[in-house]
Amino acid sequence: MMVTIEVVPQDLMASRFAISPLIETMHAQWVLAGRYRAGVNGPWVARWRETYEGLVREHPALRAAAAISGNKGDANVDFIAPPPTAVDVPFEVELAAMRATPLEQAHAEIARALAKRPPVTGWVRDLLLGPEVVARFADAYEALWTYVLSHEWPRFRAILQRDVAQRAGRLAAYGWQAALEDLSPRVHWRAGGRIEIDMMSTGRIHRLDGKGLLFLPSAFLDNIGTYLDDAWPYAMIYPARGTAAPPPAPDADLAALIGRSRARILAELAEPATTTQLAALLGQSLGTTGGHVSALRRTGLITGTRTGRSVLYTRTPLGDALLGG
Repeated sequence: MMVTIEVVPQDLMASRFAISPLIETMHAQWVLAGRYRAGVNGPWVARWRETYEGLVREHPALRAAAAISGNKGDANVDFIAPPPTAVDVPFEVELAAMRATPLEQAHAEIARALAKRPPVTGWVRDLLLGPEVVARFADAYEALWTYVLSHEWPRFRAILQRDVAQRAGRLAAYGWQAALEDLSPRVHWRAGGRIEIDMMSTGRIHRLDGKGLLFLPSAFLDNIGTYLDDAWPYAMIYPARGTAAPPPAPDADLAALIGRSRARILAELAEPATTTQLAALLGQSLGTTGGHVSALRRTGLITGTRTGRSVLYTRTPLGDALLGG
């Protein structure tokens, strides 16, 4: 079946993009548990798998999560990853919102999810329907964030920020078709105001009615996901640009000519990025990266455009030619 989302002109201005560290922690858990393929994150998974397995032994909620999270269709709960309320909310703020979930709401969501899956018994059912289920999940995801994801979050966040800047600009300037055309082969824009997604569906038509669509890029998922129930704003999760492949490796002669870091920056600027994002991607201090960016800008290899409080850098035609040999 096809998921169909109908839009009206007001939805273009009402749509927004957001980055959710808590939702990405949930996605990372699916990948670390082997429930979703690791893809380009395979080396990252291999690096952290032993730590993750230790966390599973300490926090059984991570194992029990398979019954109510990351399943096909609507056999999932919302409380363990509430929708982000702003573009880039800190993990601690999102975790506090999760901890504030009323027990009655959590149990109701869990009961709905379990009703659509094979029966679970024993300790899993006791944990999910017990009086401390919200705290158990919050503690588990806090540990996963603290001991695994937070160590490389600056790099993942930089990838997500770059995607948001690029795609939000295309949506605002050129409309739905431009923003959706390379989102996924399963996502299609149809004339007359319809978004169609090839995925499991009841066939119901969903109407935004001027409320807009929430876009959530993910560094861990390689497929499209949707939230289309009343507990959430209507939302689409999609693979972020820049995670499907590493940046092109600069030529050794170019690295010898201008330095390895500056050659790497030129390679990274296949997509626009700020100095802060580049520093995270390169694993350098902000000051060191800023010095390289200034040198590249003075020599005409990159140019900067101010957007709000940030400056987005891109390669100039000269930078393209130099990188391309």
